[in-house]
Amino acid sequence: MALDWLTRDNEIKDHQIYGDEHFGTESPCTVYEKKPLINPETGETVEGLYSAWITLNNPDQLNSYTTQMIKGVTAGMHKASMERDVMTIVFTAAGDRAFCTGGNTKEYAEYYSRRPLEYTQYMDLFSGMIDGILKARKPVICRCNGMRIAGGQEIGQACDYTVAADTASFGQAGTRHGSTPTGGSTDFLPWNLSMEQAMWQATANELWSAAKMERMGLITKAIPIKKNSQGEWVRDPRVITEQYVENGEIVYGEFKKGEAFKAAKDELKGLQTDWSQLVAFVDKINWTLTNTTFLCLMNTIESIRGKKKFYWDMQKSSQIYWLGANMNMEADIGFNAFNTQKITGQRTIDFIKYRQLLSQAKTFDSELIESVLGKPKE
Repeated sequence: MALDWLTRDNEIKDHQIYGDEHFGTESPCTVYEKKPLINPETGETVEGLYSAWITLNNPDQLNSYTTQMIKGVTAGMHKASMERDVMTIVFTAAGDRAFCTGGNTKEYAEYYSRRPLEYTQYMDLFSGMIDGILKARKPVICRCNGMRIAGGQEIGQACDYTVAADTASFGQAGTRHGSTPTGGSTDFLPWNLSMEQAMWQATANELWSAAKMERMGLITKAIPIKKNSQGEWVRDPRVITEQYVENGEIVYGEFKKGEAFKAAKDELKGLQTDWSQLVAFVDKINWTLTNTTFLCLMNTIESIRGKKKFYWDMQKSSQIYWLGANMNMEADIGFNAFNTQKITGQRTIDFIKYRQLLSQAKTFDSELIESVLGKPKE
């Protein structure tokens, strides 16, 4: 029986919450743009279908996110989710040095330090950014173009896939700078690693190469982005690429040490950046995911995301208040030490002195703070 007697409203509804006021083009900002879907087999663009690119644009500060940039990421995830012609979300950053090194420590030290309510409200925005990634209604691909450290590692882990430049490095930094990796890492790492490996990664502030991250199953793929003067592709020279066992441990993917690392670092500076292979792999993921049924794809993705969300949701609210309160204590000295490193020559507090004062039951006052912060250079 025909149902042409039913009345239908054919005006397309607008499901957007945010406008474009949270996006920009001049650093520091979050950039939102749509790029045509590309068939990687033919190189042709597909009419009417896109990927949404959300780009952290603050390369001079290693793409650390400011308060406004957080709003941009959250708005971007929702905007892309509601755009019907967007197939995937690509979350990336400007330049080839860093994807993101976490929160903007200058902003932390100069504004949020000793303002616990302000930082609590900031952390509510940060929590909303993680929520925005985890509830995006499209697949989220982290195109990791460089260092993914601290809060950058946390927002990256919230994504569904990571395709990384093989020159990228990954890790935490919180406990060296008066904070904690409780913006996602303590929730996500145990899903990817053994409990002890997760514990070490969360507390030791040890940087892992993209090659090691791929070997450990923490990212989808590590892709070369550097060429030498002959136009040949070169793997990150700082990383050991031969697989062998030393002292009972697999060495492949570890960073070199000492003089070998310094020499490799100098070599890296002389190489040219070429994004073509990384772009091609992102295009391949976009194409692969588009060639699926939408509802079944997203149900599958959200079923896997649900495991991350479960533990993230358990503790995120209490961590907001803890991190706010900590702005009166260890975060105050930690972020200010980092922010004044050009004046003092030190980027961290004197940990040994700090531990000695705590062992003597000293109060956390101005005298203690002055004792552990670096002094201006002569």
